[in-house]
Amino acid sequence: MEGILGAEFTYYLFQAMRVVVIASFIHALVTKQDLYWLLMLGFAVFFGGIISTIFALVYTFTVFLPWLRGRGRVAGQAAKRGVEALKPLDTRIREAQALLADSDTLQNRADLAALQARAGRPEEAQATLQPLLSGIYADDPVVLLTSAELDLARGQAGEAAEKLNRVDLKTSAATRTRALTLLGQALEAQGQDAAGTYEQAMLGATTEEPRARYAAYLIRQGRHDEARALLDAIEKTARQASSLYRRQEREWFDLALNLRKELK
Repeated sequence: MEGILGAEFTYYLFQAMRVVVIASFIHALVTKQDLYWLLMLGFAVFFGGIISTIFALVYTFTVFLPWLRGRGRVAGQAAKRGVEALKPLDTRIREAQALLADSDTLQNRADLAALQARAGRPEEAQATLQPLLSGIYADDPVVLLTSAELDLARGQAGEAAEKLNRVDLKTSAATRTRALTLLGQALEAQGQDAAGTYEQAMLGATTEEPRARYAAYLIRQGRHDEARALLDAIEKTARQASSLYRRQEREWFDLALNLRKELK
C-alpha cells in the first residue's frame, strides 16, 4: 500500500514539475527573457532531467513569481483608479480639497486644479494654482502648462502665451510638445501667425495633437492642400499604429478623420 501511495505521489509530483517547467518556458518566451533562460528552459521542456528541472524552479522563484507580484500590484492600482473614476466629480473635488488642506504640495494643488478644470470651473482651477505662480514653483513646467491651458479656456490668450514662453523646452519631449502646441493655439487666438510654432511642435512630438491642430489651423487659413497632406499622413499613422497607440491618441485621430470629411 505504501509503495502504491509512494508511486502515485511521485507521479503527481512529476506532473506538477512538468507544468512548472512548461509554464516557465512559455513565460520566458512571452516576456522575451535572456537567451540562456530560453535555452535551459527549452532543454527542460523537451529533454527533462533533474538539473533542468531545478533550473526551472530557480526561474520560477527569481523571475516568474516577482513578475506575478508586480502584475498584481499593477492590477490593484488599476482597480483603485477605476473606483476613483466612478466617484462623482464633485466628491473627488471635495476629497482633493481636503487632501490639499492637510498637505499643501505641488502635486495636490495640480490634482485639484485638474479636477476643477474637468468640472468646467476654470476660474476656481486658476485660483488653486495661483499661489504656485509666485512661489518656488513659479517656473515649474507643470504649473506653467496647466495655468496656460486654463488661461486659454478663459479666453486669456495673451496671459497664456506669456507663461508658455517661460517654459523650459529642454525639460522633456512631452513638455516641449505640449508647450509649443498650446503656444500655437494662443497665437492663433490673438490673430497671429501660428504656422511656425505648430511646425516646431510637430518635430519630435510625443502625440498626434500638434499635427491634428495644425491641420485644423491650415483649413481655417484656407490652405486646404497642405492640410490634406497632413491629414493623409495622420491617417497612415493610424493604420500602422499599435492598438495601444490608437487608443491613446483616439481624440486626435478622430479629429483628423472629421477634418478629412470636412475637406471632401
